[in-house]
Amino acid sequence: MLRVILAEDSVLLRAGLTELLGLGGHRVLAAVGDAPALLRAVEAERPDVVVTDVRMPPGLRDEGLRAALALRSRDPGLPVLVLSQYVATAYATQLFTGGSAAGLGYLLKDRVGEVEEFLDAVRRVHGGQTVIDPEVVRVLLAPRRADDPLARLTPREREVLALMAEGLNNQALAARLFVTEASVVKHAGSIFTKLELDPTEGNRRVLAVLAHLRGAGA
Repeated sequence: MLRVILAEDSVLLRAGLTELLGLGGHRVLAAVGDAPALLRAVEAERPDVVVTDVRMPPGLRDEGLRAALALRSRDPGLPVLVLSQYVATAYATQLFTGGSAAGLGYLLKDRVGEVEEFLDAVRRVHGGQTVIDPEVVRVLLAPRRADDPLARLTPREREVLALMAEGLNNQALAARLFVTEASVVKHAGSIFTKLELDPTEGNRRVLAVLAHLRGAGA
């Protein structure tokens, strides 16, 4: 059982998310409707996971995202799953490029309707993984300029990278693409080389995505 703090300004969605988390065996310590209340609740309760909407009162802009960034600044190990109504690459860029991406997630609200996917995202974020919504990945991994490093990748390599960004390991990736794990390893090696990622530096699957996020935000 995970101890969760939930922040969502829609009363109906907040109640629905609370119910889903309960069905998943988790305990919602606090369900709040604005960013200041989120910060206070986390300070008081010390949860295992935070789930928050991007747009929150008082300004209904990016208060939830900014609260998530503030929480991670105070406690870099705090698992946070951010929910968004739309694919907003600027929000994803802000979230994932400020520091370590371990234990961070960015999910579209439409994905909440896929109950198991939502609960799995909560579990994975708590486990220290990086979770990025597949639709967000699709948009982020589209080359934007002729000199974009992603333009060096073949269509198959972009497909592999997109699945990496969703958190799939080599075995799951091979099953999804109907290829061998050796083939996945070969594609991954080519991706890392083309994106000029240091093989000694952290989780290269995450770095591969963050390399593009940083380029998109530049």
